[in-house]
Amino acid sequence: MKPGQTQRRPWIVGVSGASGTPYAASVLRALLAAGESVDLVVSRASRLTLLDETGLPFRDAHWQDDLREWLARGADGKPGTFDVRIEDVRHWSAGDLAAGPSSGSYPSKGMLIVPASTACVAGVALGLSKDLLQRAASVTLKERRKLVVAVRETPLNGQTLRHLVSLDDAGATVLPASPAFYAGATHIQDLVDFVAGRVLDAAGVEHGLYRRWEGELGGGSRAT
Repeated sequence: MKPGQTQRRPWIVGVSGASGTPYAASVLRALLAAGESVDLVVSRASRLTLLDETGLPFRDAHWQDDLREWLARGADGKPGTFDVRIEDVRHWSAGDLAAGPSSGSYPSKGMLIVPASTACVAGVALGLSKDLLQRAASVTLKERRKLVVAVRETPLNGQTLRHLVSLDDAGATVLPASPAFYAGATHIQDLVDFVAGRVLDAAGVEHGLYRRWEGELGGGSRAT
């Protein structure tokens, strides 16, 4: 790093194989809109989910083109809904266990796993580090950085609940992908953005993704 140059400290965003790729897209757009740097890890399972939910591929060799097309789509799948610049996104292959985020000496602000599958939750809770996503999460915990786990599954069995408690004990924020309706949602994108906004709230990143509760009953319905 050159003298006087500010060190890049990204948020690591991990996308696992759970349903809910629109949540990840909303979080990524909001981070970039807030001027944050992003290191992106897209698991192998999540690429299948993304293809199933959007019809879009995510390829290591073409990740920039694929990411632009993905983030430009709304939650309803309509292309060209958003205009997104991805210059400050760095992509790491999920199989690259020598990548920057695999080490505690790599600077980051923390990690957001959106969405988090139960398999991902188990892997992080048990410290398996079977791919870069799990390894980066383990590093985030051991370095006492912020880790937000947006679990997307229902119902939850006892084993998964125990894993979630283990993550909470380790310092992670367990955030179920559970949208609320008091903000006056009128579109699927509003519900997606609410969950993404709560993820960013937990990370301490400013955003304007949803209308906040102000203690006034019926405020959401009047806002529409």
